[in-house]
Amino acid sequence: MVKHVILWQLKDELTDSEKETIKREIKKGLEGLAGKIPGLTDIRVYTEGLASSNADLMLDSTFTDEEALKGYAVHPEHVAVADGKVRPYTATRTCMDYII
Repeated sequence: MVKHVILWQLKDELTDSEKETIKREIKKGLEGLAGKIPGLTDIRVYTEGLASSNADLMLDSTFTDEEALKGYAVHPEHVAVADGKVRPYTATRTCMDYII
């Protein structure tokens, strides 16, 4: 099994209201990929960090293996969510993939 964890910071110029809407849309879009991508066994997006956090969102996903993770990266449904709901609004992205 492979874990794929991403932390994002949203763009500073977004209002608090815009950020809340965007976080909801990212969560809905990414979690909506469950059952649609081969080898994706679990996907969760966390949007309510504690005040001590320095990220706005976290993706926690699990894949059967590295090949499944590579397939996810280029899968058209994932690319549509990433290009339409995530990349336009995020300033930074930190990723860690690891075997569990």
